[in-house]
Amino acid sequence: MSVIHITKENFQKEVMNAEKPVLLDFFADWCGPCRMVAPIVEEISRERTDIQVGKINVDEQPELAARFQVASIPTLVVMRGGKIVKQMVGARPKAQILNML
Repeated sequence: MSVIHITKENFQKEVMNAEKPVLLDFFADWCGPCRMVAPIVEEISRERTDIQVGKINVDEQPELAARFQVASIPTLVVMRGGKIVKQMVGARPKAQILNML
């Protein structure tokens, strides 16, 4: 499954109404650690069909970043049933990201 670009317009459908757990990657194009995490997140989206993976550009979606109180990026959030179950800040190795799920 491919990574979904999450916006305030599709957030309800893709995240809140998702039937699978959702891994959200809050990022910015200019962020070095975010660029380190990006290929890992994309790899997880291809390998794990039991989850949905979305990316939220904090520069383009400041309302979503504020809603999740994202103060530092990258921030990774796991949601189930529309609720946050785990949240982690900073670049992490694949194993730590998988452990969040």
